[in-house]
Formats: sequence, structure tokens, C-alpha cells
Amino acid sequence: EGAYALLHFRMLLVFAGTPARRSGYSRHTIFGVYLWYLARLQTKNPLLGHICFSAFVAEAMAVFWYIDKVLAPESVLKQRKTAEKFAINRAAKSALSKKQRAEKRQVIFKRAEQYVNEYRQQEREEIRLRRLAKSSGNFYVPAQPKLALVIRTKGIKKIAPKPRKVLQLMRLLQINNAVFVRLTYATTQMLQIITPYAAWGTPNLKTVKELIYKRGHAKVNKQRIPITDNSVIEQSLGRFGIICVEDLVHEIFTVGPNFKAANNFLWPFKLSNPTGGWSGRKVRHFIEGGDAGNREEFINALVRKMN
Repeated sequence: EGAYALLHFRMLLVFAGTPARRSGYSRHTIFGVYLWYLARLQTKNPLLGHICFSAFVAEAMAVFWYIDKVLAPESVLKQRKTAEKFAINRAAKSALSKKQRAEKRQVIFKRAEQYVNEYRQQEREEIRLRRLAKSSGNFYVPAQPKLALVIRTKGIKKIAPKPRKVLQLMRLLQINNAVFVRLTYATTQMLQIITPYAAWGTPNLKTVKELIYKRGHAKVNKQRIPITDNSVIEQSLGRFGIICVEDLVHEIFTVGPNFKAANNFLWPFKLSNPTGGWSGRKVRHFIEGGDAGNREEFINALVRKMN
């Protein structure tokens, strides 16, 4: 009976392995049939059942290998070979990308640490100069600010053509839009023209960081893309040595040599109305109780309410 079971299993294997088979037999069916034979034989003769099971395993491995390797269609073999090639290339690229990200992460950490030391050194130097001037009975006059944050406070109605054009040049197209501006003689004159329609001042480091981290969007192919990864910055500003958010913050805050490219990379910030509302009539100047015009360092408090 054991020899009969093994012979029957061989016939089923050959029959299932032929490319032109038309039966409903599958490998699972063959396994089930032969295991039924083994269970029946095991109850009568355990030793013979064990021998038949060993032969069954050897026969199955040999025949299934033959079916997979020899009787498989040429198209299937080509697909397998292509899939293996793609898997190898994908694994190699993944390993290389992982290594590059680790190296780049170390560079970013070193740059961030360098920037923090630079900011602290500037603050300490400012304090030292103030104390020195005070001790000698003089007044310390800080340097003129190089950076301004401009926020549009009025809509599109009832605006003269000249201020409208200046707002358009500064990319302030919507109410509560905000942009960074390099302070020069020309930009100062332009800010004077839009005084009733915008508020501006000198942002500190915390304001610049919060705006870029929370409201920052990039302009990529004329599209507004959120800055969710350093790769977005590196693809557009990598040629200027700006590869991460900290580089972007440093370039904007210090008004570096690549300020124009970094500032144009940033989409105008879309802020909310200030918490608690505006202080009064927005068209009045800040020193008159309104919200328009230059408010110097008090722009930071306004940004906290609008961010």
C-alpha cells in the first residue's frame, strides 16, 4: 500500500507539472491526497509510513524545483530576473541614501550649533557695548536695522494706484500677508508710500524662526509648497549653500549675501487676524493709537498675536 501511495503521488506530481495540463489538480490537492495516504498507512505500519514520508519530501522538493525552474514560461523567467535586478538596485540606492542622510544630518547639527553660538556672541557683544558706554557716561547707539517685516493691514478697496503698485512689488497681495524686506533707502521710501496700508518693524530671531517653522511655504515651480522637509530647501537653494531650515533662518535674519534668493524662495506668509482684534482704526499711525506704520521692535508682539 505504501508503494502504491508513492507511485500515485509521482503520477499526480508529473500530471500537475505538465505545462499543458487541463485538470483541476493543484499542489495543495496533491499534498492533501498523499497526506491522506500517509495517515492511512501510519495506522497500519508506522515504520513504513515514516519511510514513505521521507520519500514524499524528497520527491516533492525535486519535482517542484523542476516545475519552477524548467517548466516555467520564458516570460515568467524574464519577469523574475527583472524583478531581482530592480530589487538589488533599489536596495543599493536605499543604503546609499541612508548613508547620505546620516552624513547630511551631522552637517546640519554642526551648522545649527555654529549659528546658536553666533547669535549668543552677538547678544553678549551688544550687552558689553551698552555697559561700556554707560560706565563712561555715554550713550550707546545700536546699528541701523537691516531687516524689516512688513504686514499688510488693509484690503484691496479704495487704494491709490501708487500704493497699490508698491504693495504688488512687495508681494503683499492679500490682507494679513507678511514678507521680509531688506532695509535700504529705496525700500524705506517705498514703505513710506504704503504707510496707511501696512505695518512693519524690526523682527527678532524668535519671530523669524516662528514664522518660517510654522507658516513657512516655499515657491517651487510657481507653486506654494509647505516646508515639511529639508530636501525642499536643498533642491531650490542648495547651490547657494542653504540646505536646511536653520540655514534659511540664518540667511534671512542676518541679511546675508543670498538674502534675495532666500526671500524669493519663501512664499508670503498668510497670517491670521490678531488675537483680541486690532487696537483701533488701522489706517492711523501706530504712535497715534492705530496699527499702521513703523512700530520698530513692537512688531514682534503683533506677530505673536497673528501667528
